[in-house]
Amino acid sequence: MFNTRLRSLRMKRKYTQQNMADMLQVSLNAYQKYEQAERSPSLDCLVKLADILNVPTDFLLCRDDFLKSLGVSVDEYQ
Repeated sequence: MFNTRLRSLRMKRKYTQQNMADMLQVSLNAYQKYEQAERSPSLDCLVKLADILNVPTDFLLCRDDFLKSLGVSVDEYQ
């Protein structure tokens, strides 16, 4: 589900896969594998993704129940 959220957020913010790869300083192929669920980003890369997309890492990791327990509306990120 991480890959689905990543792709959805990227498209919502009108970034191309190449834009994302450039901002993360990874190859296009590496980034595409994140969206295809063939590879997981490192912790540092996950934090960069969250910063670029302006969402909590917990949202990217589909920890909706945890966010809701903190009073955070996950709908605002979708």
